[in-house]
Amino acid sequence: MTAAMVTAGVATAGAIAAALVAPVAAQVRIARAARPLTDGWSGMPVAGRGATRLGLSFRPRQAEAMGLESDACLRTLLAYPFQVIRLAAYWDRIEPAPGSFQPDELDRQIDAAEQAGKDIIVCVGAVKAFGYPEFFVPGHHLPQPLREGRLVEPGHHPALLGAATGFVTQIVRRYRDRPAIVAWQVEHEAVDPLGMEHSWRLSEDFVRREVDAVRAADPTRPVLMNGFLPTSLPVAVQQGWRTRDQGDSLSVAQRLADIVGVDFYPRHALVAAAGRSVYLDGSRTPWQQRRRRRLFARAAATGKQVMVSEGQAEPWEAVTDPPSPDHAGMYSCLPEHVIGNFNQCMRWSREARSPVSAYLFWGAEYWLLRERGGDSRYLRAFQRVLECS
Repeated sequence: MTAAMVTAGVATAGAIAAALVAPVAAQVRIARAARPLTDGWSGMPVAGRGATRLGLSFRPRQAEAMGLESDACLRTLLAYPFQVIRLAAYWDRIEPAPGSFQPDELDRQIDAAEQAGKDIIVCVGAVKAFGYPEFFVPGHHLPQPLREGRLVEPGHHPALLGAATGFVTQIVRRYRDRPAIVAWQVEHEAVDPLGMEHSWRLSEDFVRREVDAVRAADPTRPVLMNGFLPTSLPVAVQQGWRTRDQGDSLSVAQRLADIVGVDFYPRHALVAAAGRSVYLDGSRTPWQQRRRRRLFARAAATGKQVMVSEGQAEPWEAVTDPPSPDHAGMYSCLPEHVIGNFNQCMRWSREARSPVSAYLFWGAEYWLLRERGGDSRYLRAFQRVLECS
């Protein structure tokens, strides 16, 4: 090999490395986490929503973790003029002991939503449902922890599958005569790993059996399945590698569900130290746009709806609970992002052959926490979308 060839090889390798590093670097932000609050949100334009219906998800456990009374929170939120609310059947709460069935909390939530004139999506689980820690199997159905790094498959976990399909069937049969219920959600980000805390994953076949059970119990309503849309290259690479054997939850939702739900979080923190955090923000990258366009195109071709099942409207920092500092907001989601994230998704809807059927804001309990602390900006930004879209 000549010196010229070596030089050329080094130059080529350098160019490749630069081509890989540059997109990642463009998506990384190092910023002070707590930011001064402004009223910039109050003058932002709000995109028209057309036929898209607006709503939110309600997480009673999140409300309780924030020191709020969950039933009172729900009543407060239901007074706002949105159309759709997503509620969850948390398996370990409804079946706290073998043979028990205690749906009183969910009964109250559905009653309240019906009386407020809302349409309801019920996440029946069973294994996963929205809201930290997203895993709600009662201990008596899982005497041994699920094995890390493995798929949870029907053949290896027949008892868990039988209990899960029995639970979703019981929930659907209890509420299927409620006209306000418009869809059933099966699992939550069904086949993705459970964050960074666990590496086991539900297999597509396991989830298919649950979907079949829901449809057998109620053939009249559509099934929603949701998935996380990676908005940065590092997250996309990690997600692709960890789910390479069967595809991620969005891919499985496109195969199994009637409604494909997109969970959209444009900006989130990785690590934090000394008041600063490292953030990923790739919401406008070409990769994310391509994936999203393919998803919409396939939905249109197969007659499926697409909805934004979670539109980020609370901070995602490098801690479990979103911080709520006095007289400051968090960089990952300021009040203006409540509107900005909505606007971006409405732009998707306008350019797609299959528009967004609904947009559900994520973080309503946080808005109430902020209001209790004297900052109503998040709630008012949400209200502005309702009034101006």
